[in-house]
Amino acid sequence: MSAHENTQIDGGIPNHVAIIMDGNGRWAKKRGLPRIAGHHKGVEMVREIIKACSAKGIGYLTLFAFSSENWRRPEREVTLLMDLFLSALEQEVKKLHKNNIKFRVVGDTKAFGDRIVHKIEEAERLTRNNTGLTVLVAANYGGRWDISQACAQIALKVKSGEIDPDTITPETIQSFLSLHDIPDPDLFIRSGGEQRISNFLLWQLAYSELYFTDTLWPDFGAQEFDDALASYSQRQRRFGLTGEQVETLKHA
Repeated sequence: MSAHENTQIDGGIPNHVAIIMDGNGRWAKKRGLPRIAGHHKGVEMVREIIKACSAKGIGYLTLFAFSSENWRRPEREVTLLMDLFLSALEQEVKKLHKNNIKFRVVGDTKAFGDRIVHKIEEAERLTRNNTGLTVLVAANYGGRWDISQACAQIALKVKSGEIDPDTITPETIQSFLSLHDIPDPDLFIRSGGEQRISNFLLWQLAYSELYFTDTLWPDFGAQEFDDALASYSQRQRRFGLTGEQVETLKHA
């Protein structure tokens, strides 16, 4: 296994949880509310899950907030989502800092405009030296984009002679990815009933345990999160080994 591939083979609490927070719009529609009301309610659930992760000693939480494909949504909804993102950056980051939480955004943030980019940089700078939970927000992020931008960087280094193409390995590519310094997710959760990865952390989810629930994200509270962790704790993570080998390693 590579240096950044998670080596946790037993149950217990995952070190890194990645979540697709799906179902905000459908939650609002069921209540006769505008879709943005569901997104606002979803922010409340983010607060609850961050609190739960901190309390349980989870090291990393990655949230898929806005994919590179979400620009295709109606212009009005995209505008409201950008306003909500800016508001969250302005209102939530100081609370994270107060609780020793590190905040980081991964993705092609240039598309967000100067004001949001400035707030992201400000938030990352403020929380950079915190030592508790690390919260990563994937914004204008796509797994294929992540891999392609890594390949583009490697190609430039090959062209300049810094990298010999014959020496390129999976570890080389890993080192240029957005989460190159973060352990791969142990547990991937998707709310909202869909059972797909949707271009999220394609490289990093290679050996993650997957958990899908029909619960819409605005209803995904601490109990739902506990259910996901309980499911994870019953999994045997093999990383290509046999079950017998894993048991031997656990008791070595």
